[in-house]
Amino acid sequence: MVDKAQLARHFIEAIPHCQALGMELTDIGEGMAVIEMPYDDKLVGDPKTGVIHGGAVSAIMDTCCGAAVMSHPAAPGGTATIDLRIDYMRGATPGQKIVTKAHCYQITRNVAFVRATAFDDDADHPVATAAGSFTVEKA
Repeated sequence: MVDKAQLARHFIEAIPHCQALGMELTDIGEGMAVIEMPYDDKLVGDPKTGVIHGGAVSAIMDTCCGAAVMSHPAAPGGTATIDLRIDYMRGATPGQKIVTKAHCYQITRNVAFVRATAFDDDADHPVATAAGSFTVEKA
């Protein structure tokens, strides 16, 4: 039997942009995943404020959603993003890591549906939320 969580972990750890952004998969299993990205000056989008660029936030959210799909019990294998809507609520606080939690809540024969939230130290006020659909790879 294939350990889907371990497979997803190895896949994410091998992606060069995940390494470049410093992403770390900290929890995964049964259709959920958590990825952390430390604050890094090279990811700043606005030097005046020190806020992390929205592209880095979207990358961690997309990756975390994909990991959640890969770890879902009904997912036969890999996945790819079909559609991902991200709503940015506020800039992440400079100096704080960004944590994203994703949950794959429905899988059909061809499509998986995921929701995610990204936050910094203030978990009550998200940095961004996402809703997306992902391919379901045939076994």
